[in-house]
Amino acid sequence: MSETSAQPSTLRSLYPPIEPFVTGFLDVGDGQSMYWEVSGNPDGKPVVFLHGGPGGGAQPAVRQFFDPAAYRIVLLDQRGCGRSTPHVADGADLSVNTTDKLLADIEALREHLSIDKWMVFGGSWGSTLSIAYAETFPTRVTELVLRGIFLLRRSEIDWYYNGGAGNIFPERWDKFLEPVPEAQRGEDLVAVYHQLLHSEDPDVAARAAIAWSAWEGSTSYLYPQADKIEQNSETRFALAFARIENHYFVNGGFFDEGELLRKSSALHGIPGTIVQGRYDVVCPATSAWALHKAWPESKLVIVDDAGHSAMEPGIAHHLVEATDSYR
Repeated sequence: MSETSAQPSTLRSLYPPIEPFVTGFLDVGDGQSMYWEVSGNPDGKPVVFLHGGPGGGAQPAVRQFFDPAAYRIVLLDQRGCGRSTPHVADGADLSVNTTDKLLADIEALREHLSIDKWMVFGGSWGSTLSIAYAETFPTRVTELVLRGIFLLRRSEIDWYYNGGAGNIFPERWDKFLEPVPEAQRGEDLVAVYHQLLHSEDPDVAARAAIAWSAWEGSTSYLYPQADKIEQNSETRFALAFARIENHYFVNGGFFDEGELLRKSSALHGIPGTIVQGRYDVVCPATSAWALHKAWPESKLVIVDDAGHSAMEPGIAHHLVEATDSYR
């Protein structure tokens, strides 16, 4: 089932802020320690939130997508970012940061918390990881709630990082290009940025990281949010976000081209909701439509007055409605 939704006359708001009742660090091998936390109802329905980026870290506000009386809400910071250690800004080894490793980390946390099955919630790269997790461990997933679908196909990467989205945000695209030498602006910019982000000159690396992260922060909302751009431009955050994200994109997400759609039969039998902004420039709606067609149990809601962010009013409304419907 699919539907198009303009902003409802009465918007659902997020649940009130809450704090975790337990936090911890899980040794997942390779010298990596993964931050995790649990909030809400200790006896509630388990749900795990998979953050975007990769490299973004889980923000406290995402706990508010879930009814705290109904859900046992699990958050984690993926390798190299957020509160997990070592942090990429401190020299974390990216060679042990792969999709398969992240999937194993999620499974290790599920077992550590003695959870049999859980709902999986993710947006943007979090949707990629959620789909990959559900395709790998379908018997461990009760439902999927996904937003801003990113299937990590080459066409999606090229759209956003090799000029397509620049036609919509030309003034911000120029800022994204600023760290790139003129002679290399016709090359694959993901590969060029890989060189810049790992420059031996820390100033070159930091400048590239801030430009990469600010590009995403400035294009993620239908109406740009200055605080989001500022947050993405903080050097420590930007170094982790840009280096991890670029590392995954240079490597095609460690997927074969089109792999997630080819394996979508593994999702059959899992109910789920896809919430997609019509004007999502970061992850255009074509990917959400392709996933919906390949996954018969999914419900697709296209929000006509929204961009990419989970915090767009119409998107947040439908995400809360989805989590409420699966309580």
